[in-house]
Amino acid sequence: MFTSSGTRGLTTRSHDDRKRSRSKRRVLLTAAASASLLAAACSSGSKGAQAVPTLTGDCAQFQAYAGHSGTTVTMFASIISPESDSLQKSWAKFSQCTGIKISYEGSNDFESQLAVRVSGGNAPDIAVIPQPGLLAQMVKTHKVAKPPATTVSNENNWGAIWKQYATVNGTFYAAPMSANMKSLVWYSPKAFSAAGYQVPTTWDQLMSLSAKIAASGKGKPWCGGISSGTATGWPATDWLEEVVLGKDGGQVYDDWVSHKVKFSDPPIQSAMQTVAGWMQNPAWVNGGFGDVKTIATTTFQDAGKPILKGQCWMLQQASFYEAQWPTGTKVAPDGDVFAFYLPAAGNTQTPVEGGGEFVTAFSSRPEVQAVQNYLSTPDWADSRIKVAPGWVSANEKVDKSLYTDPIDQLSAKYLTDPNATFRFDASDLMPAAVGAGQEWKSFTAWFGQGQSTTQVASDIDAAWPSS
Repeated sequence: MFTSSGTRGLTTRSHDDRKRSRSKRRVLLTAAASASLLAAACSSGSKGAQAVPTLTGDCAQFQAYAGHSGTTVTMFASIISPESDSLQKSWAKFSQCTGIKISYEGSNDFESQLAVRVSGGNAPDIAVIPQPGLLAQMVKTHKVAKPPATTVSNENNWGAIWKQYATVNGTFYAAPMSANMKSLVWYSPKAFSAAGYQVPTTWDQLMSLSAKIAASGKGKPWCGGISSGTATGWPATDWLEEVVLGKDGGQVYDDWVSHKVKFSDPPIQSAMQTVAGWMQNPAWVNGGFGDVKTIATTTFQDAGKPILKGQCWMLQQASFYEAQWPTGTKVAPDGDVFAFYLPAAGNTQTPVEGGGEFVTAFSSRPEVQAVQNYLSTPDWADSRIKVAPGWVSANEKVDKSLYTDPIDQLSAKYLTDPNATFRFDASDLMPAAVGAGQEWKSFTAWFGQGQSTTQVASDIDAAWPSS
């Protein structure tokens, strides 16, 4: 028998009291359940629904991207270390201040793996696509998300031609990221000076210098490498593109991209013969590695390193190759290595071949759009320039005074020259099945197996999509 008056009261309440108590408990339980459901509903959605904090100090510049702390955005690209190291540094402050983690993955197998991941329902949130042709292929899957309004509104940050490359069937899909200068030849100013060689300014001078170096017996004039995972072959396509643009000009180049001019047609066959006389000349290549066939098995990252050992003298490769030189290498007009403009192989006025990358999303989550928006700004481009020598932005609103690296300055000079005949990388513009597929495969066979130019051309033409 309970003796406490408080507890005894529980046994002496009236029937009406008990009825009112049960009703009250039901109301309280219902209210609690409703509150729990409301809380669950709020927490089950995107982190973008969280209260937007006010960022202060150095972080105030990222206020427009706040409100998504604790989220992760996956990014997939073909950019690997050491070049990707600076890429990740470029958004470090953004991630620190906003709390958005960018989980980056770079791969030599990017082009093949992206298609597999997208078709398998495992697409990255963002892919950095270097080929407009591959972008068009991805759009056909209906998995590419249209960019947010803020990214689209930044259109004045890029020239019309760059936005055109990022547009498929009249719809803009991907903010241009980088603009690289491909019409360069890497060499050693110190070695040239010691040997009494002058930087050539015409194609004939370049070929004469190559013959002179070969005759000296002091290393091969050229080194090269086209191995790049499932993208093996792409550097060789650049060699052909440089010659086509220099020999035949912009119109033939454009018609070649659209297949009005075929690989088997006289202009392209002639250009292929020029490339063969240059980069398949056994007396001229492949310094530091072996014969012509070793070009197919030498990685593009390693290709230029024999220049530092005096085993070869020149490498035709883009501005972004600067990231591949070993730490401590002086890159300057009087340094261990530098680059000069590749002269035109014909009469085209200042032919300039360039490439770039495009930020493509496969998700419309708020945090993904925040990253897209940030990467489309000159603020992000400025941060990348500061940490990435050998990198030039496609964003025209960047602070050009930040280009203090001599290769960046050289690249920007030609990429912004109004009198230059500029064209984007042809294989990147072609349908992905060709430019990022059969052409790479056939060019690897051209160098690695000695396949004939006519067979190479026939196989590539046959791979062209019917529509």
